[in-house]
Amino acid sequence: MPKRILIGTVVSDKTDKTVTVLVERKVKHPLYGKIIRRSKKYHAHDEDNAFKTGERVRIEETKPFSKTKTWKVLDRLQASKGTALEAEV
Repeated sequence: MPKRILIGTVVSDKTDKTVTVLVERKVKHPLYGKIIRRSKKYHAHDEDNAFKTGERVRIEETKPFSKTKTWKVLDRLQASKGTALEAEV
């Protein structure tokens, strides 16, 4: 079975080797039909503490690193506001 990959925004990088990523999705309300936003926070493994608050990242489901951490950060999609994105080689 393929691993799930989600895209979200880093909302916290305070913990060591961990970032908190907020993933938003849009769903249709079952009765009224209005499109509403649902969000969930995931703890993701960041080995080098390379990702900072405000960046858009891709996370991948993986084996558990701890009780709450079962995702790892794959790469940076967009730098946080005010910083330039480094060229990734």
